[in-house]
Amino acid sequence: MTETATTRACPSCGKPTIEPKFRPFCAARCADLDLHRWLTGTYRVETDETPEDAPVAPPSPP
Repeated sequence: MTETATTRACPSCGKPTIEPKFRPFCAARCADLDLHRWLTGTYRVETDETPEDAPVAPPSPP
């Protein structure tokens, strides 16, 4: 394989991922930024489902 075939772009900044230690990211900074996005809920799928631990509203009186 050639170097261009194995070098990929960092998903955070687009720079080439040369250092195998941080792949698929180019550096520790981009990996940390991605982790932060996961932990703060930036990466999420919106849904209409209610969580299992959500409080249940009491039934309204007739």
